[in-house]
Amino acid sequence: MRIPEGLEWWRSDAEGAAWLARLPRLVEECAERWSLELGAPFEAAHVSFVTRVELADGTKAVLKINFPESETEREADALAHWDGDGAVRLLHHDPSRRALVVERCEPGRRLWDVPEEEAIPIAANVLRSLWPPAPAEHRFALLADEAAVWCAYVTERWERQGRPFERTLLEEALSFAAEAGSSQGDPVVLHQDFHGGNVLQAERRPWLAVDPKPLVGEREFDTASLVRDRREALARDPDPRATIRRRLDHLADELALDRERMRRWGIVHALAWGVRPDYVMEDMLACARWLAELR
Repeated sequence: MRIPEGLEWWRSDAEGAAWLARLPRLVEECAERWSLELGAPFEAAHVSFVTRVELADGTKAVLKINFPESETEREADALAHWDGDGAVRLLHHDPSRRALVVERCEPGRRLWDVPEEEAIPIAANVLRSLWPPAPAEHRFALLADEAAVWCAYVTERWERQGRPFERTLLEEALSFAAEAGSSQGDPVVLHQDFHGGNVLQAERRPWLAVDPKPLVGEREFDTASLVRDRREALARDPDPRATIRRRLDHLADELALDRERMRRWGIVHALAWGVRPDYVMEDMLACARWLAELR
């Protein structure tokens, strides 16, 4: 089995290289267990192995094998919770192999390929479908707990890297994360990585979400990735603050959300994902700053 080019970067990491070495066997075992006919892998996938498959009855599907890490550990649980409403259906799951078989979205066009003025209302409709109440008992991580973890490691990395951005931005994120844990709205299962690349055109529904990194918490948080979406275009935008403001305003109005909490969660999440162990992602930092300037 050929390893897609998008996964080759894992070879620079010892655990990643070991996972790549196991991948051919994992794929073969999944194919045998679920009677899958393997098709071409998705070359653009750069974290998980994702390939087209057909089930024994001819159903077109997708086999996904995740690298064993915490963010994707409960992906199958989230898909099972949504049960096809707003997201792809879960067909099979093997937690020991971190393997899932899900329905295939066809034609599979990404929401990124739709003009923004059309894409934001589409995204809002999909998000609305993903937000029934969270189950009373679940195994998902809580947003409040994750926010505390993010604050601890962002602060440590900020100090270790020589304070690469202004303290006021860090303090705004820390103060909101500390207060938001105990003041959240009704909990739902959150996608967390909801952006145009993870919303695909499908046949069963016009658009379906894929690749959740689920948490349980308030709905306002789940707009964080969408508000900063299309970051390359934002970098070229003559007025990126105005674009982000329009996104906040539309989503808050369409989904009946607290706009200020959306804005502040956006800062927290941009820093959580943008402050890496040894460097800062400048596009994520820019988004955090633009959000801070919209107070």
